[in-house]
Amino acid sequence: MNLIDSVAQCQAPFLVRNRTSGSVTALNNAAECAALVARCPLRYVLSDNLTRLCADLAYSKGARTVACADLLRVPAETLWLEWCNAPFDNALQQYGFPLIPAGGQWVGRRGAWVRATPDGRRGLVRTFWYATAADVLASSIEAYFDFDTAPGEDPEPVDANTALARRVFDGHRSEDDVMGRCFRFRYEQSWSEYYGSAGLSGELSLALWRHAVGAIALDIPMLLAFFLLLATRSGLPQRTRTLEHLNRRRVRRGKAPLLEHIEVTTPVLPEYRDYQRGESLTSRMGPRLHHVRGHLVRRDSQIFWRVPHLRGGPRPSALLTRTVTWTFDRAVARHAH
Repeated sequence: MNLIDSVAQCQAPFLVRNRTSGSVTALNNAAECAALVARCPLRYVLSDNLTRLCADLAYSKGARTVACADLLRVPAETLWLEWCNAPFDNALQQYGFPLIPAGGQWVGRRGAWVRATPDGRRGLVRTFWYATAADVLASSIEAYFDFDTAPGEDPEPVDANTALARRVFDGHRSEDDVMGRCFRFRYEQSWSEYYGSAGLSGELSLALWRHAVGAIALDIPMLLAFFLLLATRSGLPQRTRTLEHLNRRRVRRGKAPLLEHIEVTTPVLPEYRDYQRGESLTSRMGPRLHHVRGHLVRRDSQIFWRVPHLRGGPRPSALLTRTVTWTFDRAVARHAH
């Protein structure tokens, strides 16, 4: 079952008990989002290969230098996007992100619920994941964004939530850091009120914040990579899954119907041609076998992706091409200028 179906069918409230007073508080979580998520008109489920590609685009060395906020837009006012966590987790570890083995947010499938303005340039993001094989959780943190935020300014929230918002950024990046410039992170309103009334020390409050924001911040660059690919002129290979026959059987058995969705896969990437043993392209000794990370470069309305690949001996290879070119409509590329 996809994560969105588990969220849409969630009915159990998220309750916390105060150990001192014994009082019980209901916090906004998956159950409160169930009906809203189920009504998303656009639901994407990413293939594992596309998840890896988006993670590469988001975190590979070289991809961080691309200013692309003017090319980004959310394609619907509400949408759902989910992926299997294993390829994403593997990519994060490959690029040096230390993950907590016991962290429940790294289990199974992950998803993001995005709400946006009609032009797709401003909105809110909240993430979800499986806590166990049967239970789902929503992040206590949500992110709001404005892709038209100018350097040195702060994005404006699109709703009335007055919770304190903070910036998440990489200190080694310059003004092309889309997340640091265009996104702000805050507690969902009920969580903000709950922690605000708990009388926590500054040290404990900061530790809670860092743990909570870690459940959503790493997803944002991958979401941006997906929206970037989706906005290209050729788009992404898509297939709509219709579940009419399956749902008729489920209803007859007293089960809730599953939600139709769009399966999205990776575009065709360059291929390699291996030479036979003993065949050499040059008389001089080639470089040692090594991995070349992906590299992303933008030129006007085009983005060039130098795909990750192996180079060097012991078996020389001829590379047909190692560059993928994605083209955007010029009107989109000039949107923010």
